[in-house]
Amino acid sequence: MAKEAKTNAMRFLEKNKIAYTEETYDEKEFTDGVHSAEILGHDPDRSFKTLVAVGKSGEHYVFVIPVALEVDFKKAAKAVGEKNVELIHVNDLTKLTGYIRGGCSPLGMKKNFKTVIHSTCLDFEKIYISGGRVA
Repeated sequence: MAKEAKTNAMRFLEKNKIAYTEETYDEKEFTDGVHSAEILGHDPDRSFKTLVAVGKSGEHYVFVIPVALEVDFKKAAKAVGEKNVELIHVNDLTKLTGYIRGGCSPLGMKKNFKTVIHSTCLDFEKIYISGGRVA
């Protein structure tokens, strides 16, 4: 089987000399992050999802939170100095970030957006995020 091409997230890590391990599984359709973590044998608390939102100002933001959590929009807005934020429509995700739903990485997006990472990531030496593709 041929090795898949590198994603922008992988290129970002390599450019910045950050070690990573690529893990994949046999599932081509996204379900949710908890399911993905379970398939890979990862603790969902150490597995993070990437959410892209837009503020009332029109600015876009990236939020990286544990896969089992739902975003608290009031806290998210406060963290970026907005009155409110809402998730972008899934149809806008690829155009804005270069990634698809279920394969959106906070690394290597088309543009650099203000990014807020959930504080629990500091509880771990190693965390899991999407590498830029589903499965």
